[in-house]
Amino acid sequence: MAEQIIFYILAAVIVVFSILSVTSKRILRSATYLLFVLIATAGLYFMLDYEFLAGVQISVYAGGILVLFVFSILLTSHAGDKEKPRHWGRLLAAALTAVVGFGLCLYIILNNVFKVANQIWQEPTMQQVGQTLMGTDKNQYLLPFEAISILLLACIIGGIMIARKR
Repeated sequence: MAEQIIFYILAAVIVVFSILSVTSKRILRSATYLLFVLIATAGLYFMLDYEFLAGVQISVYAGGILVLFVFSILLTSHAGDKEKPRHWGRLLAAALTAVVGFGLCLYIILNNVFKVANQIWQEPTMQQVGQTLMGTDKNQYLLPFEAISILLLACIIGGIMIARKR
């Protein structure tokens, strides 16, 4: 019973702050609302006993990526800047796209049967996770990891260059 209550609280936090993040007119507040969404998502991972994934969610997304967002916002605009008014055509197109995406996800979920495999699944060890993330063999992720780090470095350099022009 307590787990259900915690789940509903976390779900409500995610929904409310997601909506606030998208609809807020101040960009720094949007980033702060996104922080609450990411932390509540980590709470869901903790409830599922995925401590490693929850730790990654907090350290990488809530810590690293959000700090990068705030850094970029502060370099390229003022903290108190308000968003420019939206045109009704864009709002309508965004709402229509969201409804179509929701309908497509609902259709896929309802029309697929999710089968449980007959084999016994074991949780991977930290050594296996580390080897998969930093390995160079097939189905290992060192190259995408390095590509993302270069992309983030390029974003930081671009933000500094934009800030220098002002």
